[in-house]
Amino acid sequence: MDATNRGRVRVERTAKRVRTYLGGRVVADTTNALLVWEVPYYPTYYFPPDDVDESALKATGATKHSPSRGDAVVYTVTSGTAEAPDAALAYPESPLEQIRGYVRFEWDAMDAWFEEDEEVFFHPRDPYTRVDILASSRHVRIEVDGVTVADSRSPRILFETGLPARYYLPKTDVRLDLLEHTDTATHCPYKGTAEYWAVNGKKDLAWSYRTPLPESEKIAGLIAFYDEKLDVYVDGELQERPKTKFA
Repeated sequence: MDATNRGRVRVERTAKRVRTYLGGRVVADTTNALLVWEVPYYPTYYFPPDDVDESALKATGATKHSPSRGDAVVYTVTSGTAEAPDAALAYPESPLEQIRGYVRFEWDAMDAWFEEDEEVFFHPRDPYTRVDILASSRHVRIEVDGVTVADSRSPRILFETGLPARYYLPKTDVRLDLLEHTDTATHCPYKGTAEYWAVNGKKDLAWSYRTPLPESEKIAGLIAFYDEKLDVYVDGELQERPKTKFA
């Protein structure tokens, strides 16, 4: 992949076939997408104009300015009976030459996204993010307000680039009587869809993946806790609470 940088924005090409749908129809389909890191955490897909359904784009007359990408033309996206207002941007005169004329869709405004034939949730997969899940015999104990809510000697530790290690514990090692299922759900492009529990009355401190994506199958049905919001003891030592965007 070749890369171009402007300020904090990085642009690279990807070999993946990328598609996005609205109203049950394909709005864009390409094997020549760009990955554009508009923020440091994950990239966004940009489509070459020849691989976008022109009939789905209606210029609104508005523009949107970015210090790094320049002035964008704003489009409403329509497909079938569905309409997504202000859901697409194109930068015809961007100072970043690689993205000139390319079309960017708002991720959440579209119905679905696919990399090759696999649906992707939340945002594109970052090619520089790796997820390793390792079986361990370390002793992990979780406390909330001084109450032990989990105690395990058979955790699986998930190491994900840029995030603290997460300890996934068997449900038999968790005080399930202290957990209350909530209606929260989140999607991860590497792990799948997570369900959440309140712990000892505090909302969404624990989560689990019932049917994770294939690369994360080793954590299926196990429970993890937000280390940022409670006390974690590993081999008897209290761990420092990590400082992340989830704190």
